Amino acid sequence: MTGLFRVRLLAALALLGLLAACASTPPPAPPVDHTVTVPKSAGVYKVGSPYQIDNVWYYPREQPDYDETGIASWYGPTFYGKRTANGEIYDGDFLTAAHRTLPMPVNVRVTNLENGKSIIVRVNDRGPYARGRIIDLSRRAAELLDVVKTGTARVRVTYLGRAPLEGGGPVEETPPEIASALPAAPSGKVDSAALSVIPGATVAPPVAAPAAPHPAPIPAEMFADNEPNGNVTTVPVPASTHLYVQVGAFSKLQNAKTLLSRLGGDLRISALQRGAQTLYRVRTRPLATVADADAELARVTGAGANDAQIVVDQ
Repeated sequence: MTGLFRVRLLAALALLGLLAACASTPPPAPPVDHTVTVPKSAGVYKVGSPYQIDNVWYYPREQPDYDETGIASWYGPTFYGKRTANGEIYDGDFLTAAHRTLPMPVNVRVTNLENGKSIIVRVNDRGPYARGRIIDLSRRAAELLDVVKTGTARVRVTYLGRAPLEGGGPVEETPPEIASALPAAPSGKVDSAALSVIPGATVAPPVAAPAAPHPAPIPAEMFADNEPNGNVTTVPVPASTHLYVQVGAFSKLQNAKTLLSRLGGDLRISALQRGAQTLYRVRTRPLATVADADAELARVTGAGANDAQIVVDQ
C-alpha cells in the first residue's frame, strides 16, 4: 500500500466517522419565541343593557351631566391583555378606567381631591364591583394621580364627552336603537322615597345624586382638550374633605324622617339649599377613613338601604 493511498484511505475513514457522528447527533433546537401576540382592538360604542352583579342591578345610560364624588380604586395585571366591556384590549399603560353605568367609550376627568391632581381618562370597561367605589383606574392613571400606593383615593369624576373609537375617527351620534334602549331620565323634579326591600334582590340607584356643594368648579379651559394625554393638571381643592355614607336625598322632610326612623344608627338629616329648592339628605356623620366609610356602608345596606353610597363632601 503506497503512502499516498494510505493517506487517502485515512482521510476517507475520518470523513465517514464525521458523517456518522453528525447523523447520530440531533440538530440544536430553535430558540423559543416568547413573543405574545395581542389581538387587535375591536372597540365599539355601546351603552349596554341592564345587568346584575351580586343581586344588584345596574342600568347603563347616557349621562352627559354626570358629575360625582366618591372613592376611586385601580385594577392591574390580572386583566392585562383581556378584552374590556366594549371590546378593546386592556393595557395598564393606557389612561383608561371602568365605570358601572357610563356609555363606552367616553372621556371623563378624574380629580384626586386629596392632592388636586387631575387627568383625563377613557372609560371603556365595566366596574368596579366593590360597593363604595365609583371608578376603577388603570395602573398608569392611578400612578399619575398618586393612587397606586394608597389603593384608593377621594375623587371627583366629571363627564367630558364621547371618545373616538380605537383606530377610528370620532364617534357619530348615538344610533336611535341604542339611544332608545332605556327610557330617558325624567327632567322634572324627582322625589326619592324608601321602598320595601324585596327578599334576595337589591337594586342600584338609577340616578346617583352627586354630593354638593362640589369642591371647586372645573375651569372651562380644562374642557378644551378632551382626550387622555397624560397631562396632569393641578386644580384647587378643599384643604380637607370628609367621607359620608348618604342613604337618600328628598325634597320632602317627612320622607327623610321616615327613612331615618327605619334605619336608625348614627344617621342624621342634613338640609341643602339648591337654588329655590331645599333637599333633605339622610347621611352619616363625617367619616375619617375609607375603612370607616366601608364599615358604615355595610351596616346601612345590611339594614335595607340598598341605594346608599359613599360621597365626598366638605
